[in-house]
Amino acid sequence: MRPTIKLVASEAGVSTATVSYVLSGRPGSASGPGVSAGTIERVQAAAQKLGYRPNQAARTIRTGKTNLMVLSLTLLSDPWSLSVSRAVSAAAQRKGITSMILADADWRTALANQNADVVFIDDAGLDGDAELLAEMAQRQKLVVFSETLEPNGFDVIRSVTGLTYSLAVDHLARTHRRIGCLTYPRARAGGRSVRYGAYVDGLERAGIAFREDYVAEFVPDPISAFEAAMTLLQRPDRPTAIYAIADYAAIAVVHAAQRLQLRVPEDVAVMGVGNTMEGELMTPSLSTVGPVDFFDRLADFLLSRAEGTAEAPQVLEFPWRLFVRDSAPAAERDRS
Repeated sequence: MRPTIKLVASEAGVSTATVSYVLSGRPGSASGPGVSAGTIERVQAAAQKLGYRPNQAARTIRTGKTNLMVLSLTLLSDPWSLSVSRAVSAAAQRKGITSMILADADWRTALANQNADVVFIDDAGLDGDAELLAEMAQRQKLVVFSETLEPNGFDVIRSVTGLTYSLAVDHLARTHRRIGCLTYPRARAGGRSVRYGAYVDGLERAGIAFREDYVAEFVPDPISAFEAAMTLLQRPDRPTAIYAIADYAAIAVVHAAQRLQLRVPEDVAVMGVGNTMEGELMTPSLSTVGPVDFFDRLADFLLSRAEGTAEAPQVLEFPWRLFVRDSAPAAERDRS
């Protein structure tokens, strides 16, 4: 027999109204009747003992909330996506909210019939996306990661990079003359991307001649990035430093160096982009550029939206900075 609120109330020695209030996730609400910490603990312990699970369909009808949060993450194997997933899932769990990950899929079709309290989208740069998001925002709370979009019924998360990419290349150029780059093909096609442009411009500022054979392209995939890194590092005149336009690509460079028994940073220094948790915690820790406290602050913002804050859609900006760590420490000498 499935446990009911009445059974939980009997086990905890409280009323069904108290059980309903506690398990709704509202005990700390200033507008509520007030439930003591001891009572809350008894109700939660009773629910856990009996294996009680709220009837989500009934709750949705009663409150208009699904207690569901959807994260649309373009490349789940990217440490950036994994860091988003970990931070948001941990914060959501503490609030009794389920986070569902839409991985490596096209949100433009997959989210058409999705019902969630909030949806986070990490990639919206195609023609027509702005109009589609504005239409979806009439039915759904959306938080969109974008460098260019403006709020239009949905919130926008934005990185304020400024000259941060340039700081990454300048840092390497202080001690290295043979600097390679791992980049996406699309970053070089047409008008070059800011991340790749920082590499080209940084070499010029440092008086270093650009070498086409020091640029390796990869598709957005860690394995492809590893293969590109191997290509650069197996050159007879290999680069002594590599700037990768994403942290997961920089991590792939470290792994490739280790496969070739090269020391990081003594034989090759490595710089990434993103400031991911994985890059910070790995050995050697990854030098990178990225936002400060991004993942926890993003989780808090998504939870505030899921819980129903009524503020107008806004831009939430995250300034970036350079993080000098073990893979590319402060310079001591020039490497030609």
